[in-house]
This record gives sequence, C-alpha cells and structure tokens, in this order.
Amino acid sequence: MSLSTKEIAQLKKLVSIAEKIIAAHSKSNLASNAAGKGRPAARKRIRRSGRELVEFRKMLRAERSKGASAAALAKKYSVSQAYIYQL
Repeated sequence: MSLSTKEIAQLKKLVSIAEKIIAAHSKSNLASNAAGKGRPAARKRIRRSGRELVEFRKMLRAERSKGASAAALAKKYSVSQAYIYQL
C-alpha cells in the first residue's frame, strides 16, 4: 500500500503535533515534581483487628447519631464513605 503525498504530509503533521504534546507534558511533569506537587507518599495500609473494629464501629455510630456527615468522618479517619456506610 502506497501513500499519496497529501497523506504523508498529514502523517508528518500528526507526528509533529504528538511530539509537541509529549514535550509539553513531560516539561509540566518535571516542573510539578520539582516543586513538590507530586503524589504524596503512600501510607502503609492498616487493618483493624476485631476489638479495634468493634470500638471503631461504636464510635462511628455515636458520631453519626450526633449528626456528623459520612464525608467528614471518611476524611477524618482516612477511609472511604462507602466504608463508613458499610459499618
């Protein structure tokens, strides 16, 4: 399959646009990482034991009955809202 002159010119234009996008994206990543705006360090996952989980559930129920929102509790205890509703 041979390409026409017009198709070759269009392909070259696409390649040059892609190179520009990649270059701009890599510059922005370098700048953000250098400025310390990169992804925060991941914390080690902690699984609650049985006794701790029972206490956590009681505390959550008490706070929810006082009117605390699930979103606020999820943010406070670093868990998902679904986890709050599940307990």
